[in-house]
Amino acid sequence: MRRAFDVVLLLAAIVALWQALHELAPIALSSPHETVAKLARMSQSERFRGHLAETGQAFALALAISTAGGVVFGVTLGLNRLGAQVADPILVSIYSLPKVTLYPVILLVFGLGMSAKVAFGALHGIIPIALFSMNAVRNVAPVYLKTARVLRLGYGESFRTVIVPAALPEIVSGVRIGFSLTLLGVLIGEMFASQRGLGFLLMNAIGRHDVETMMAVILLLATFATIANALLLWIDRRLHVRAAEAL
Repeated sequence: MRRAFDVVLLLAAIVALWQALHELAPIALSSPHETVAKLARMSQSERFRGHLAETGQAFALALAISTAGGVVFGVTLGLNRLGAQVADPILVSIYSLPKVTLYPVILLVFGLGMSAKVAFGALHGIIPIALFSMNAVRNVAPVYLKTARVLRLGYGESFRTVIVPAALPEIVSGVRIGFSLTLLGVLIGEMFASQRGLGFLLMNAIGRHDVETMMAVILLLATFATIANALLLWIDRRLHVRAAEAL
């Protein structure tokens, strides 16, 4: 009950601050009521639902690719000590590179459309997931590995029953970070080279200075990202608590 009260209090504070900023700069920000009303009107439009479906499909594909690719790549490197030592600084360097500089290359390879958005979104998410997965496997408690050797578990069984459960909390943490970055990558792809999707709507509204549409799209994206991240954070904390209790 206290946590629910804190959430309600935080939401009330955000709405109050939003309304205050609207009063200070009504040209730059629409009010909370106007934004919600605009989003409700947009949701009844077939055209808007088409843009929403386009973004949802691109994001789902990009997230699946970044999650599967990042976990497989990271776990494979984590099981190889030398490979992890070599790959770690390389992946960190690539991760720090602004991905937007690679967008022309993405367009040349995949062209305009869905494939480019999916590739750009996956490019944002796969590296942090790979880094978290690799370090999760590398940092498995030695007592677990020693216990597996004492029990004479085979490599496959040790991997399935010891390494994966021990590394899972950190892997989920990586997926939580990759989730947000993948969504960001898909939206950036839609903003710069697409004729469909929420990113295109947002960029089009910016060009027309349509503040209500901008705020409505931002509110929708922020709500979705907040709810999804809250769910992933809850799963993340539960897994970490279980891992601490087991240790």
